[in-house]
Amino acid sequence: MIIKSYEIQKNPSNILRYNLFLLYGENNGLKKDIKESIKVALNKKTTNVEFLSFYENDIVDNEESFYNSIYSGSLFSDKKIITVSGGTDKIIEQIENIIEKFPKNVFLIIFADILEKKSKLRSFFETNTTTLCIPCYLDTDRDLKIIAETELKKNNITISRESINLLIDKANHDRNNLKNEIEKIKSFALNKKNVEINEVKSIINFSGDYKSDSLINECLCGNILQYKKILSELYIDTVNYIFLLRILGNKIQRLLNMKKLENNYNSLDNLLNASKPLIFWKEKPLVKKQLTIWNINDLKIAINEISNTELLCKKNPQISKIIFFNFFTKLCKKANSYS
Repeated sequence: MIIKSYEIQKNPSNILRYNLFLLYGENNGLKKDIKESIKVALNKKTTNVEFLSFYENDIVDNEESFYNSIYSGSLFSDKKIITVSGGTDKIIEQIENIIEKFPKNVFLIIFADILEKKSKLRSFFETNTTTLCIPCYLDTDRDLKIIAETELKKNNITISRESINLLIDKANHDRNNLKNEIEKIKSFALNKKNVEINEVKSIINFSGDYKSDSLINECLCGNILQYKKILSELYIDTVNYIFLLRILGNKIQRLLNMKKLENNYNSLDNLLNASKPLIFWKEKPLVKKQLTIWNINDLKIAINEISNTELLCKKNPQISKIIFFNFFTKLCKKANSYS
């Protein structure tokens, strides 16, 4: 069964009528919020909740452990929340095996990236009346504005409309990024009610020292010299690799969505002007170049590679820096060979 994310936020208690969920799409912040809604709704009924997590590969490599986690009882909890990250069609057989005899005290949440309509996993959750399928698309500027205003109001913090626009721009269509920036403002404000725009710029590092957006755009354009120049200016030990991978994923998904609509427009300029959300004018030449470089198939491959790279970074933190920069450099060289 398909349900919109806002329906869950409107009536969170109704979510507990189901206990198998598929959350797919590029909005990781929204997935996190939905998971939290399930947790909060469950905690209202019982305080003894056990949390378990798997990656898809864990299930494929060891089915028995996955089944045991579902069907075995717990000495210390009444309910379980089990999460599976990186879900694809590879685990459809295991999901079909558990659906008929799924315990009522277990809640299974599968997180997946973008799934095509032909995906067996997506189709299964959409058509089965006992499961919930929740698309998690990128946040619009309006969504982020509501989130920012709500969070700031809860903490009695006032900032200008221009400051809110800066936060939205920095968030790059991801509420998780937005909330991270708001947390910085909350820590700075303490008992201060009004935060000036110059203070907001300083707090969110708007001066450009981080240069993540430029690094990614130059990478996707295949501008090797400029990419290396920005890379040399970054303080490598402070780089948040997962954050950068997710910004990259959002940009590639935007390119993929635009490529699918390309034949509906008589020029790239018209396509860029019609794009929703709007593309900032300074970025349009870069996006236009990226659209001429990348084809649909290569963009889909890149999205899968981003997921694999993030997983490798998490599983191998001691060499995550090497994994991350090898992937980015490979992507830049690939774009350069096409341009």
